[in-house]
Amino acid sequence: MPKRALVDHRPWLLVSLAAAIAFYFLRDNPIGGIWLMLLKGTGVALLGIYAVRRGVGEGATLIALVMFFSALGDMGIELSFELGGGLFFLSHLVAMTLYLRNRREHTSASQKALAVVLLLGTPLISYMLSGSWAVALYGLALGGMASTAWMSHFPRYRVGLGAVLFVVSDWLIFSRESLLADSPIPDLAIWPLYYIGQFMIATGVVQTLRHELAEEDD
Repeated sequence: MPKRALVDHRPWLLVSLAAAIAFYFLRDNPIGGIWLMLLKGTGVALLGIYAVRRGVGEGATLIALVMFFSALGDMGIELSFELGGGLFFLSHLVAMTLYLRNRREHTSASQKALAVVLLLGTPLISYMLSGSWAVALYGLALGGMASTAWMSHFPRYRVGLGAVLFVVSDWLIFSRESLLADSPIPDLAIWPLYYIGQFMIATGVVQTLRHELAEEDD
């Protein structure tokens, strides 16, 4: 990475990582709800700033909006499960807009099949874990986000896989009241899976957009 880019842009990712790690280890610390809530939102919000500073074109604006809505969702869910879910629902709609505008031209039958599984299986499993039709509706948007990410031309093993990690993290949230009610797994795994997924999505989209711009300029 050029020196100027390192100075101007990578710190947003480094501070984002630091905030996410700090939240993970301080989340049970009595430092005060508002400060912990702000720390929680900072990690993904900084990914949005990274997208604005480093990204190019409409795609960068959309992925930044995805991260900003998600950061608001991270904070909102601390106040109300419904508020947080609504903000994440909006982030998934914006993400689907981005991915549908950047569809992959050629896909195999197995890739299409997995996209269908993500689209239909995500709300189904969400309902099975929660027993809530409202969660199933949210799961439809979540599955739509993951499905369209998988079918987009962004790298599958970064953006597509990041979207799948997001799905798994939400399933663990829903499982707290059912399958894994007495297990420590959700508390240990939800935040790392979610943040790593968002990190992979943001960096994968931004770097792809920059690469495409460089090819156009050649």
